[in-house]
Amino acid sequence: MLKIEHLRKSYADFTLDCSLSVPPGCVTGLVGKNGAGKSTTFKAILGLISRDQGSIEIMGKKLEQFTEKDKQKLGVSLADSGFSIMLNIQDIAAILKAMYGEFDNDKFLAKCQQFQLPLHKKVREFSTGMKAKLRLLAAVNHKAQLLILDEPALGLDVMARDEILDILRTYMEEDEKRSILISSHISSDLESICDDIYMIDEGSIVLHEETHVLLSDYALLKLNDQQWRELDKKYVVKYKKESFGVSCLTRKKQYYIDNFPEIVVEKGNIDNVITMMVKGENV
Repeated sequence: MLKIEHLRKSYADFTLDCSLSVPPGCVTGLVGKNGAGKSTTFKAILGLISRDQGSIEIMGKKLEQFTEKDKQKLGVSLADSGFSIMLNIQDIAAILKAMYGEFDNDKFLAKCQQFQLPLHKKVREFSTGMKAKLRLLAAVNHKAQLLILDEPALGLDVMARDEILDILRTYMEEDEKRSILISSHISSDLESICDDIYMIDEGSIVLHEETHVLLSDYALLKLNDQQWRELDKKYVVKYKKESFGVSCLTRKKQYYIDNFPEIVVEKGNIDNVITMMVKGENV
């Protein structure tokens, strides 16, 4: 559905060099700290910025061959974009209907009411959560085959984030060939919806793993200095000095449970992986 090979974009103080793919029927997450390159990647995919090198292929077509008709198959929600604050939902529906040949006006308005968005109030009166839901509903109601979502739940409370995830789950259930590329700072969101996850740091992909493998096989080991010296480190990905000794990230949790029963083994999650991959050292 989406394939990026050696996408390179250089600025004065930052260089992006990224490769990733999103298969049909999959939800792929892109995680990393602020400034890691997530938004730059998304903007390059959408042709909003030029690229220095590399190729981008969407639904079997090179980006430079993408037509206006092809773009109808994309649904987009960017964290730093939105609708004019002077419009209301009825106005926005009319614009979207004119833009997209397969925009489902009745479904869009019904979904807005379902998620308690006022149809006649101007966007300037909406809360942060209401604006986020509006952006996402606009992206999914013209039968898009690929969603590009940059931080769709940024700044939202737990209830609003859960509603965002409900919209995405419904979108995927309606057509098994659809795909999503999504970035988020909220690890629990990605754990619950993503099939696989890429981690980006300082413009480069530092990890790619299926979500179920990350959650089942990765772990954080907590060791004192003597345990660290005696540890078989062949499955240690990164380590970090701590006040108690050493913490380290492994992708072979069961190996250490079976062979080093005296050490503390904590179940892995995306937050642990991000912290260790960014702040940890190579063995």
